[in-house]
Amino acid sequence: MPKIKTHKGMMKRIRISKTGLVRHNKAGRKHLRSSKSPKRLRRLRKSSVMSTAEVKRISRMVMVRIRGREQPRTALKRSPTPAERKAKRDAARAKAGKTAAKK
Repeated sequence: MPKIKTHKGMMKRIRISKTGLVRHNKAGRKHLRSSKSPKRLRRLRKSSVMSTAEVKRISRMVMVRIRGREQPRTALKRSPTPAERKAKRDAARAKAGKTAAKK
């Protein structure tokens, strides 16, 4: 079975923050700017956070755990660090050793 690859075109267009939010540039700023007001162009200059519905679709394309604008930070399940994995493994071995000693 081949490896699943991330969508490189999507990764070039978005930024994923440490809290899991997806930032992207707004559409409509590249050309035909003379007809747009300065206020509108200033608003288009800023990046925005992607909505939850869009994030669900994009998370499958980029294969990264991300959250939407309306979701809390607890929506992301964090992977344990190697130190946390080792501590959990040692605790499980100690528990298995105690049960084997009782028998």
